[in-house]
Amino acid sequence: MSQSFASSAQTDASAARSLSVRSKAAVMFRAISSLAAVGATAVLVAGCLPTTPNAAPQAAPPPPKITVAAPLKRVVPHDEEFVGRFIAVDSVEIKARVSGYLDDVHFKDGQMVEKGQLLFTIDRRPFEITLEQARATLGQAEAALELANNDLARARDLSLGSTITRQTFDQRVSAKRSAEALVLAQSAVVRQATLDLEFTVLKAPISGRIGDRQISAGNFVSSATTAGSTLLATIQSIDPIRLEFTFDEAAYLRYVRSRGLSGDSAPLAVTLKLLDEKSFAHEGRMHFIDNAMNRSSGTIRARAEFANPGGLFAPGMFARIRVPIAPPSEALLIPDSAVGSEQVRKYVLVADANGTTSRKFIELGPLYDGLRVVTSGLEPSDQVVLDGLMRVRPGMKIDPQPGVVKSAMAAVPTGIIGRTE
Repeated sequence: MSQSFASSAQTDASAARSLSVRSKAAVMFRAISSLAAVGATAVLVAGCLPTTPNAAPQAAPPPPKITVAAPLKRVVPHDEEFVGRFIAVDSVEIKARVSGYLDDVHFKDGQMVEKGQLLFTIDRRPFEITLEQARATLGQAEAALELANNDLARARDLSLGSTITRQTFDQRVSAKRSAEALVLAQSAVVRQATLDLEFTVLKAPISGRIGDRQISAGNFVSSATTAGSTLLATIQSIDPIRLEFTFDEAAYLRYVRSRGLSGDSAPLAVTLKLLDEKSFAHEGRMHFIDNAMNRSSGTIRARAEFANPGGLFAPGMFARIRVPIAPPSEALLIPDSAVGSEQVRKYVLVADANGTTSRKFIELGPLYDGLRVVTSGLEPSDQVVLDGLMRVRPGMKIDPQPGVVKSAMAAVPTGIIGRTE
């Protein structure tokens, strides 16, 4: 009985599962049929819409209009710039030659002084006394010399051997020579005392600007010949003034091969600008190039001299100097806006006769009159893309519009143009 009941239950479950599968299949069939009907309707509607016979395809946009121009050709100087520091032609530390108490200071700190101008005075009284003592001692020596001369003269008038002995005569000759030597020694002491008295007055040995006093009146001053000598002040010449800088080895070789090192030629003209200036407005001359390279830095010292009547340049200031390394020559110039960058390389886009652009990698030089010098990679006949560099790609078709590369000195057709920063 129980077996019959279990068999009947299994049969009922199988029937239920079969009915559920058939129901799901029916639902899916109805959904597919609905989608097919929608698609057929769309095809019929599209077929019923009117069509335009011989419809033209959509036209491509015209190529962009881009300004192009040949690079500007000018004669430009080949200059190189270096950073240097001003140094004085003459620089002197003022120290006393004698020790003593400082009596007075005769200048204002930082003023311009002339050669021979009074600067300091040291108390003269001890040196005046020393000079008087030296003169008195010299007087004694001269009196002793006079006595020795008289004794020797009397001895010569006497008969040698009978009246005066040879020994006595020799003693009087020796006394005369000793007296002469003593006079010479005391004369030197007088001259030294005179110099010491003169050294109590300190005057400017050069013309220039004096710094601040390092010691006030009333203090003891040690002479320069003793240990721990006292520095009183410093004077540095101002006009003219020199700018010292260094050539690296490559720049030095270019300079020598172009200019040479002969001292017979005229000094080379150079220009400089200060930290707050935009142009190289100050003119000077090369003055000196050292005779050996510095082994540690691989550079060689050089100096240029500049007039400084107003005292604008001060020793220790930095400045940028421009040195003509080679004679002027022709070069191609383009605006900086036409130059693109690809990592470390620079390039321009040029257009051919068909208006197709291509890329040319170039080497750049300095700025001259607002334009960039191209040292290599560009031909005078190249049509360089001047604007729209961000809209143009290599291989792109453009509508080239003729333009002109203009400089800040467009009114000057030839010659050396000015350089700007």
